[in-house]
Amino acid sequence: MDAMTRWLNPDEQRTWRAYLAASRALMDALDRELQRDAGMPHAYYEILVRLSEAPERRLRMSELADTTGSSRSRLSHAVARLEAEGWVRREECPTDRRGQFAVLTDAGHATLAAAAPGHVEGVRRHLFDALSPAQVDQLRRISETLADHLTGSRPN
Repeated sequence: MDAMTRWLNPDEQRTWRAYLAASRALMDALDRELQRDAGMPHAYYEILVRLSEAPERRLRMSELADTTGSSRSRLSHAVARLEAEGWVRREECPTDRRGQFAVLTDAGHATLAAAAPGHVEGVRRHLFDALSPAQVDQLRRISETLADHLTGSRPN
């Protein structure tokens, strides 16, 4: 073994593996439920949410990619699928010929409004109902610390 490597001790290894298992299981459960109940993966739901919260329900594609943690090519593919559903439309940016906006349509807003209650219930059931108020506070503080460390700012 490399003497310079800071190997995980048994407690750190157990914590790391528990974190991976819990985060994967949570996201898998939420994704399955959104697919079943709303016909979309969690990634598409997140795009619709970000657009719904933006002024005039529109964001530059580059900003939408950044806020969803997606590559520009992955986002472009997702937006194309959302366009095919009639939930999003693209508009050219009048000040930048290369730029485009993604805009949440009324149909997309209605789809999001229909999907949101079930998704929020899933988040509550799979995450918050399993934790005490003190654990929720700890999870928030830990998550903020990690987000600050990894991104240099608070999560959006």
